[in-house]
Amino acid sequence: MKLYTKPGACSTAVHIALQWSGQPYEFEVLADYAALKSPAFLTVNPAGAVPAVVDGDFVLTQNAAIMGYVADCQPEAGLAGDGSARQRAEATRWLAFVNSDVHPAYVPLFAPAAFHGDADQHDGVREAARKRLRGLYERADKQLEAHDWLAGFRSFADPYLYVTLGWAERTGVDLSGLERLQAFKARMDQDPGVQATLKAEGLTA
Repeated sequence: MKLYTKPGACSTAVHIALQWSGQPYEFEVLADYAALKSPAFLTVNPAGAVPAVVDGDFVLTQNAAIMGYVADCQPEAGLAGDGSARQRAEATRWLAFVNSDVHPAYVPLFAPAAFHGDADQHDGVREAARKRLRGLYERADKQLEAHDWLAGFRSFADPYLYVTLGWAERTGVDLSGLERLQAFKARMDQDPGVQATLKAEGLTA
């Protein structure tokens, strides 16, 4: 299995999941926009986006789909739970929360022009996004009140949440007072699989 990843992008979450899975894999780091749009990578994913995984003759894109595939290839790693339908649903619920709620909420911060053509309004667009993200992270913090992990057990949702917390720091999202979320990030920072992934992608915790 080969992963195509961009440092600090959502693909880094897949990279962590692969580390946790214990299965052998290769990876290629695409450092910038030009690499994503290169002819070589466009043959893998015509959308020019990461993550993408190639496993033999099977090419898979989209973060949530890849997370499920990694979990199913190595079920003993428990990334989708204990094999029960209920635990898989719980892990998928929180993966969907990060993939469908948290991640898209960052788009106005990364690309405010897509939401308002007047550059004078971009600060307002960004501030509205930060407010929405604060509410979403409060929900995650509440979930972590009784658990160390989002689903109640370590799952493929956790690396994705962790990667977005790095975005929060870089874009000025207020995480003050969210002590359980901050403790989660600190645990992830110290995780050997996380550290190996960050090193491989040229990142630091």
